Amino acid sequence: MTPSTSRLSAVVFDWAGTILDFGSCAPMGAFVRLFEKFGIALTIDEARGPMGMAKWDHIHALGQLPGVAAQWKARHGKPFTDADVDHLYEIFTPMNAAVVADFADFIPGAVQMVDTLRARGLKIGSTTGYNRPIMDVVTPIAAAGGYVPDNLVCAGDLAAGRPSPLMMYRTFADIGVWPPASVVKVDDTGVGIEEGLHAGTWTVGLAVSGNAVGLPLAEWQALDAARQDTLRATATAKLSASGAHYVVDSVADLLPVIDAIEARLAKGERP
Repeated sequence: MTPSTSRLSAVVFDWAGTILDFGSCAPMGAFVRLFEKFGIALTIDEARGPMGMAKWDHIHALGQLPGVAAQWKARHGKPFTDADVDHLYEIFTPMNAAVVADFADFIPGAVQMVDTLRARGLKIGSTTGYNRPIMDVVTPIAAAGGYVPDNLVCAGDLAAGRPSPLMMYRTFADIGVWPPASVVKVDDTGVGIEEGLHAGTWTVGLAVSGNAVGLPLAEWQALDAARQDTLRATATAKLSASGAHYVVDSVADLLPVIDAIEARLAKGERP
């Protein structure tokens, strides 16, 4: 059966910063503490840089930062290697798993949006930069709150993570959707947007709720409007530069974009 390309079949969501954990805060302290254990000073901004990648790749990228690489060589007498990444990754996973439950509150409107999309006949896929042990903590919490996507693909499940399209390809197979033009990828990170683009889907960046602004909900709400506008503009530019077809504040703002994409599909447009 040839599927229709005149309407959407699925929306694929990231997890942290997209569906839950406003500001994508859970991994940040864990990355800083991880490097502290090895005598390396790392800032929160530095830790956020590779967000969205698989956590092994994230640690590897942090080790390549000039300041971190110099500190590592000075402290340990040799350059930062893949074997060091392996060692840090083994320590990081339980550290992150231990705190992730504390940051598992839903982003306002997320569950309602998913329910609305399902009511329109769309399937709900999910990919994440978290590995299975971390998601084993997160998924029961999400399920208890009413969020159970149709699939879950984790970093480490496949030969490559973001920005490759492999997790999206697995999602297509898991939930039975094609062509890619009938799918929307929603993510708060540049590599997550690239994951969707490389898979041939529409992409929607989330500027405020995730890594691009990087503030917990209460801190965001406490800012004055001018400061919010500045941070939103910077985050929007960053996600647009990654190629996002649309950028909105959070998942709560998704419905008009879904309508716009369906209107474009009906006119024969493709991502």
